[in-house]
Amino acid sequence: MNVTVFGATGAIGALTVDELLERGHAVTAYVRNPAKVPDRWAGAVSVVVGQIDDATAIDTAVAGSDVVVSALGPSMDRHATGLPLVEGTGHILTAMRRHGVTRYIGHGTPSILDPRERPTLQTRLIRFLGRTFLPRAYAELIGMTDLVMQARVRWTIVRFTAPKDTPKRDALRVGFYGQNSIGFAISRADIAAFTASQVVDDTYLDAAPAISN
Repeated sequence: MNVTVFGATGAIGALTVDELLERGHAVTAYVRNPAKVPDRWAGAVSVVVGQIDDATAIDTAVAGSDVVVSALGPSMDRHATGLPLVEGTGHILTAMRRHGVTRYIGHGTPSILDPRERPTLQTRLIRFLGRTFLPRAYAELIGMTDLVMQARVRWTIVRFTAPKDTPKRDALRVGFYGQNSIGFAISRADIAAFTASQVVDDTYLDAAPAISN
């Protein structure tokens, strides 16, 4: 598959690109800072450089893709302003419509419920913490996910709570709050592996599975 990855040089995004390459996919990485592109990608990854508000560059990155993966995550800087990733996600979805790309895989928070779920104590706690301590980042995550869920794409939103820089364990809890036992912590490597697996897996089409170790 031809896969375009946004947020490709972030902590989870770079690991996701590596996983996609290991699985034999062709990858286009959309990056804001080319200096952050790892040397190991030389000759293996097509790179498009642009800001998240650059609709033209985003269109170039999406053209020819089969799947779009977004590993974009909001800044945790309390001085950050605006909702740039919501705008950027809008540009990504517009480019997907223009080029007939119908598969979107992204990341989200348990503050957004899957359509099958009802709030639980765990999701209420996560929502309270996000809204109270990181309201701008919370609004950005909600806004991005709302756009995707309302778009005419086949989407999968991978939800997680507490990513850690721990080794990949290949042992995941996957499911839905109120139906399955989902914890809090998860390794970034496991998030990347699960995200990459969704490129050829239809199990969670139009769904938002929650994952943890």
